[in-house]
Amino acid sequence: MSLAFLSEEDRLFRDTVRSWVDAEIPKNWCRALEREEDAFPHAFWDKLSAFGAHGIGIPEGYGGQGGSIVTQVLFARELARTAAGVGWVWGVTSFSGGKGVLGAGSEEQKQRFLPEIAAGRLKTAMAFTEAGGGTDLLGGMKTTATKVDGGWRLNGEKIWSTGAGVADYLFLMARSDKDVKRRSDGVSLFFVPREAEGVTVSSMPKLGMRCISSCSVHLDDVFVPDDLLLGEAGKGWGYSTGTLNNERLVNAAFCLGMLDGVLEDAVDHLQTRRAFGHVIGEFQALQHYVADIAMWQKQGELMLLDGATLQSAGEPCANASNMAKVLCSEYAGRAADLGIQILGGMGYSAETDMQRYWRDARLLRIGPISNEMARNMIAEGLGLPRSF
Repeated sequence: MSLAFLSEEDRLFRDTVRSWVDAEIPKNWCRALEREEDAFPHAFWDKLSAFGAHGIGIPEGYGGQGGSIVTQVLFARELARTAAGVGWVWGVTSFSGGKGVLGAGSEEQKQRFLPEIAAGRLKTAMAFTEAGGGTDLLGGMKTTATKVDGGWRLNGEKIWSTGAGVADYLFLMARSDKDVKRRSDGVSLFFVPREAEGVTVSSMPKLGMRCISSCSVHLDDVFVPDDLLLGEAGKGWGYSTGTLNNERLVNAAFCLGMLDGVLEDAVDHLQTRRAFGHVIGEFQALQHYVADIAMWQKQGELMLLDGATLQSAGEPCANASNMAKVLCSEYAGRAADLGIQILGGMGYSAETDMQRYWRDARLLRIGPISNEMARNMIAEGLGLPRSF
């Protein structure tokens, strides 16, 4: 992110993270981790824990490192430069754990869970999406929570719950009341122990982020005690929307970090690869590719910092966060596609990172909110009627 727009403290943090990433999270190591499909990279998690990364965004009073959304996006960007989608080893628990509990949890729950998350002793996964709904979480929600003595009984199925196979808790949304005027009412949030009786987790093979399994989660009459209900029953949708801008900005930061990695690798290749008696960086067409990537990078970082600064100041930032998410995810994919072209045959090889950036950036165009839906929300933010 441009030095001109960062405080001295933010610059120092960014530089510290970059040095740590280069030393501890190199690209060749991340490529090797990804080849172990469905094998969660515990070594990666442990490095994050030792660095204190899991505490970023969690207040110091709960054992965290503190920091604003600006701190979070700086870290996510630097991590994704080498790790690409593998960096969601950090992002999943940061959002579904740290932000989930901060946004909806009681003081008792914050004291109970946040120090464990910050120390890297507790992993979480989000379980919101259902097979019949996708982005339409409310319209497709079939998972139910029925009140019983001392807690709730949950039944249903979730999909695309990334990290659920190793999570200690699932940050889960379920319908707890069907007799409501608005479909956003009657929805509750729970912290469901993955080892609870009746929870079955199955891996879903996917194109990218292969060492962090995305899973289906079956809930068969799962009992969840009252002290694992997050916030007030029936108010879960309101709690969740309070964290969505944060999530979109972190998504944008991951995509911008991948674009950084693409540009870094492309320039290195153009400066060292020779063909037809010349360094291929002399070829005008390839120079234009790199110039385009550099311009996309600058646009993305300005958009990301705008949204993060607004949110950090408590200003409305829904449109800015949606714009940053759409812009960065689409530019990252386009940049990676050009990167593959620049590297030629090696760009398609699993021995280089271009194909990894392309696969992982592609995922973030469709989730957790599709870019088409984000565009609808941007238009609504400008005063247009809701579209379908």
